Amino acid sequence: MITNENIKVSEVWLTGLNGEDLGIMPTKEALSLAKKHKVDLVCTTLMSSPPPCRLIRAGEARQEAQQSRKREKEPKLKEIRLTPHIEDHDYDTKKQQAERILSGGDAVLLVVRIQGKEGERAKALLETLVKDLHASGRKKNGIQVSGKQAAVQLDPL
Repeated sequence: MITNENIKVSEVWLTGLNGEDLGIMPTKEALSLAKKHKVDLVCTTLMSSPPPCRLIRAGEARQEAQQSRKREKEPKLKEIRLTPHIEDHDYDTKKQQAERILSGGDAVLLVVRIQGKEGERAKALLETLVKDLHASGRKKNGIQVSGKQAAVQLDPL
């Protein structure tokens, strides 16, 4: 995002404070208009001719750039490992950890390690954990029990 005097093109396509189209005008005229209204002149892209620019209140441009960077961030998949014989305190700790990850915008893969005939117990544990986390995330797919582990992925709301 290019602002004010850093815009080096000869003319711009200007949009006003309330979204009204002010048309194509010389950059110097657009800058004087921005100074007159005590706002910033912000160029969103230089890929078109003339480039589109907007009048934005001071400080809003910086906030908007930060918001767009947050939206561009790719959500990560974080794994939390459990055992079928988990105690209540450990269960609460893992649940809080999953809630924190989901509220941060990342997905969680809950994995329960299985030894012997613990498949049903592992599946029941994951079902209760998914039910407890329904306020923070939702299942991407069903609980998958295969070989030595049972897993389910939760995506943030």
